[in-house]
Amino acid sequence: MTSTTPTAAGRPQRPRPNRLIRELWFQVVLAAVLGIAVGILAPGLGEELKPLNDWFIALVKMIVVPVVFCVVTTGIASMDNLRKAGRIGVKAISYFLVLSLLSMLIGLAVANIFQPGSGLHVDPSSLNADDIPETATEHATFTGFVSSLIPTSLLGAITGDAILAALMVSIVFGVALNMAGEDGAPLTRGIKALSDVVFRIVGWVMRLAPLGTFGALATVVATYGAESLKQLGYLIILFTATCVLYVVVVLGAIMRACRLSLFGLMRFLKAELLVALSTCSSEAVLPQLVRKLEILGIGRPVVGIVIPSGFSFNLDGSAVYLTMASLFLAQAMGIDLSWQQQLIMVGVMMLTSKGTAGIAGGAFIVLASTVTAVGHIPLAALSLIVGIDRILNEGRVFINVLGNAVATIVIGKWENDFDTDRARKILKSGEETPPPAAPADADTPKVGADN
Repeated sequence: MTSTTPTAAGRPQRPRPNRLIRELWFQVVLAAVLGIAVGILAPGLGEELKPLNDWFIALVKMIVVPVVFCVVTTGIASMDNLRKAGRIGVKAISYFLVLSLLSMLIGLAVANIFQPGSGLHVDPSSLNADDIPETATEHATFTGFVSSLIPTSLLGAITGDAILAALMVSIVFGVALNMAGEDGAPLTRGIKALSDVVFRIVGWVMRLAPLGTFGALATVVATYGAESLKQLGYLIILFTATCVLYVVVVLGAIMRACRLSLFGLMRFLKAELLVALSTCSSEAVLPQLVRKLEILGIGRPVVGIVIPSGFSFNLDGSAVYLTMASLFLAQAMGIDLSWQQQLIMVGVMMLTSKGTAGIAGGAFIVLASTVTAVGHIPLAALSLIVGIDRILNEGRVFINVLGNAVATIVIGKWENDFDTDRARKILKSGEETPPPAAPADADTPKVGADN
């Protein structure tokens, strides 16, 4: 009887199980369960499924730079006052630095209190540096970071896959369009039309997220099994608990200060958070996250500047991991680091962590750079956590994605470019409306318009 009850529009309402199956977040959960089952029951098949995740990530990366270009360019081009873009950038960077430092100090405090590596008594001569991936020895440098900002050509930044270079070119292009006035208006309208097309493609790509999730978890479970969990379970449990407390206490306090519900935001972003967790990739959800935050009522200029830069500079989950992992390695090797040495280590991490934007396994590379720069821990010690780095990456990615969503809300309120009433209504209902690719939704292009 309930399956045939007409809605207000006169159409029959689908049974709840059918509606649930059509939800992206439910499809991702189902795919995750199936992937874990395949990894346990048929590990050989599980290892062969790795291309599914690789293909999905490649499709997302294909669309990330066009999203950044369209959102940032149109956002800045439509501003009445270009100084607003500068204000947003300064406020965002200030927020990122404070939260990164706080995250590192939290990881430092937890590792000092609970001593996860003490008692292991690892002999340095027993370590095999060959277990460390070659990418971990490619240390981040300031000059390399600056070089990554400068594309080989203007169009090359738009067609490439470097987010920071694309962000810089998009800002410059948006400023130029803004200053061109009426002469640049036709091009601005063209880019806005392109933005609608790009986000339609984003919707199509995200429908493939369950396949990426299935392949990723089947491969991870088949490759690592339970041995890594048994060997370093205390570090995994402690890091996971720290991530949970960080979300509830730190991000919860920030959202309470904004008078919004953190759990409502998590419910609203459940599909994106699940995809990020299963694929261990922040970039996998960047395009859809931009879309959802505009739907939430945050102005396009804020979203366009904060999210791309946040995924490069505001990696709070990685910051917690860096200090905890560093102290774990020191404790496992029987090395006693003084508070002065620990603070120097934090300072080095604050610098090197900004030079790994867009690099796969960036947090592990920063850890290797810090270990080498500080010099108190042998590089071979990294082999102790190589096996569980993929597991620890779950907590890092979750906080990185959620933390950047919270940062965008903060900057949006700070700039008075945030529809708080709309956000409260959406977070209370948890409805993901308007849908990503609804052709008849006349309001969709207006959601991210500059207020």
